[in-house]
Amino acid sequence: MKSPGHEKWPDHEVREEPLNKDVRVEARGEVIADSRDVIRVDEDEHPPRFYVSRSDVDMNKLEPTDRTTECPFKGKGRYFNVRVDGETIENAAWTYEDTYDEHRALQNRIAFHDREMEAITVSA
Repeated sequence: MKSPGHEKWPDHEVREEPLNKDVRVEARGEVIADSRDVIRVDEDEHPPRFYVSRSDVDMNKLEPTDRTTECPFKGKGRYFNVRVDGETIENAAWTYEDTYDEHRALQNRIAFHDREMEAITVSA
């Protein structure tokens, strides 16, 4: 299905770039994700986001929540709490499990809120 957002706001940009770099996500001193299979998304008025292959995320540290959002460009987002060192960081990660056609490359990948994670590091 086509994105209603791109039809309604054709000047809004959501740029995807596959990275050939290591991306590491850490919270409370623990590695949550470590991957070279990453898509960087630059979207108008948003900080860069890194969508990591689910296979490179420690899914044992993620707990699905009831929170969902609807992005008119990418689709329905489903959220996860990140659980580390006995602590829960609420709704700190998300995924799009059924994306609109324009953003199929993001489907089932995991992104993390940079303000909630200790570090999201990109290296060569």
